[in-house]
Amino acid sequence: MKFSLFAHMERLTAEQEHSVLHEQFLALCKIADDGGMRAIWTGEHHGMEFTIAPNPFITITDIASHTKHVKLGTGTVIAPFWHPIKLAGEAAMTDLITGGRLELGIARGAYTYEYERLMPGLDAWEAGQRMRESTVLLRQLWEGDCKHEGEFYQFPSTSSAPKPVQVGGPPIWIAARDPSSHEYAVHNGFNVQVTPLWQGIDEISTLMSRFNDACESYSGPRPKIMLLHHTYVASDHNDTDAAAKELSRFYNYFGAWFQNKRKVSQGHLEPLTDKDLAANQLMSAENMKRDLTIGTSAQVIERIKRYEDLGFDEYSFWIDSGMPFDRKCASLRRFIDEVMPAFA
Repeated sequence: MKFSLFAHMERLTAEQEHSVLHEQFLALCKIADDGGMRAIWTGEHHGMEFTIAPNPFITITDIASHTKHVKLGTGTVIAPFWHPIKLAGEAAMTDLITGGRLELGIARGAYTYEYERLMPGLDAWEAGQRMRESTVLLRQLWEGDCKHEGEFYQFPSTSSAPKPVQVGGPPIWIAARDPSSHEYAVHNGFNVQVTPLWQGIDEISTLMSRFNDACESYSGPRPKIMLLHHTYVASDHNDTDAAAKELSRFYNYFGAWFQNKRKVSQGHLEPLTDKDLAANQLMSAENMKRDLTIGTSAQVIERIKRYEDLGFDEYSFWIDSGMPFDRKCASLRRFIDEVMPAFA
């Protein structure tokens, strides 16, 4: 089992300065690098202070100048927002600048809020079809002289400039959930990222089963699969309870952004009331304790051992949570010092 960190800048109130959040984000990345994590993943989002990540390639280039060893992954670029020629070129340039440390995670996107603003009229189905058409072109563009006539993209013979440092280009990971997306990824030789969000072991097992089914129908080498899950390593049981409440609040806001029904001003969602939070039993603190990877180091080890037994190759510590910076640091350090050695 390999370990990685999944992180963004997240701004809860207008009083928080972006410069301070940037410094804190880099500090978390340095802890991950110094602690021996395999990779750091950061994504792409637009117009949302909830997740500040307008261009993951800029962020990765920044992280590269402050770290030494970790691979640096997009978790994920939103494929419909990128022309394949532009995506291939910027990814290759990032691979060059980082000395071959780039890994390219790709998704269709999830927030209707973003679709409405960047590609009005786009829905999840078309977004997925655009992702499938463009992603298979990347290796051809890196190889050079790629001509394409497709449903969404058409262009004459084109070569990526520059070419990636890594032979064959950076590893490609597909964010997959339904069986067809697992099959698409595996049959094209791509690795797979899965995210059960607030759901627990049943969902994690289902996602692994879909990956295994896709692998059984494919004659090529077995790709890798990564589990991305919210994680908190607590100092004691009271600390676990506090983290469960914080993560409950996070997922209530995540759900509100996803539903796209509340007013947004200056990139902030209209605040949820205590009544709103209490009414959402699906994302209650009790359910967070049951279904997320949170608890004391011994409890977290036990849960990750179960994921390892299912066959996951990598576990990514999703640290976005709305927690204070010092709590994020303490949890991440406990994970590195107390949890990771159990898998050495």
